[in-house]
Amino acid sequence: MKAPVPLALENAWVRLEPLAEAHRQELAGLAEDPVRWEFAPVDAHGGPFAEWATRWFDSAMAAHAAGIQVIFVVRDLASQRTVGSTRYLNLEPAHRRLEIGSTFYGPSARGTYVNPACKHLLLAHAFDSLGAARVELKCDARNARSRAAIAALGAKEEGTLRRHMLLGDGFLRDTVYYSVLAHEWPAVRGSLEERLAGFAPSA
Repeated sequence: MKAPVPLALENAWVRLEPLAEAHRQELAGLAEDPVRWEFAPVDAHGGPFAEWATRWFDSAMAAHAAGIQVIFVVRDLASQRTVGSTRYLNLEPAHRRLEIGSTFYGPSARGTYVNPACKHLLLAHAFDSLGAARVELKCDARNARSRAAIAALGAKEEGTLRRHMLLGDGFLRDTVYYSVLAHEWPAVRGSLEERLAGFAPSA
């Protein structure tokens, strides 16, 4: 598998732009949404949401610059507004696998075409361009919204790692793992495209 590198990905609904310093203020506007941080494994010990966002952005920029992760800002093409962020992480080119995760969206994007459009781009690039054999996704076992969204993609639930990740508030979360394999991708792609067909693309 080829290692992913920062590049823009775009379809009729969203554009995924590689994270850059210019995005700091755009993403800061999403920081005061409490849902963004509800299950996030961030170093959050109280204080204003803006402080959490600053730590998150600085950490993300460092990981992105080091090539440890490939981080995208999500732009809704209909509104031309930044509505969230997502990334490739846990990159394992030698084993032909990577993870899609650390995804969050602002309130205006939830329950819309944004998530299926983003996942279509990321999965297509991983399988069709990079040659991945496996794409992983995971979330906090308590996060019913994320679990439903991942299941709706057609990803297979594989199991739960108990007391797997320490959160900023000291809670040790259980993490549920999902995956899509290369031979499953055509069916997942078809399902995503069927869902997206119900939304008018941006002009």
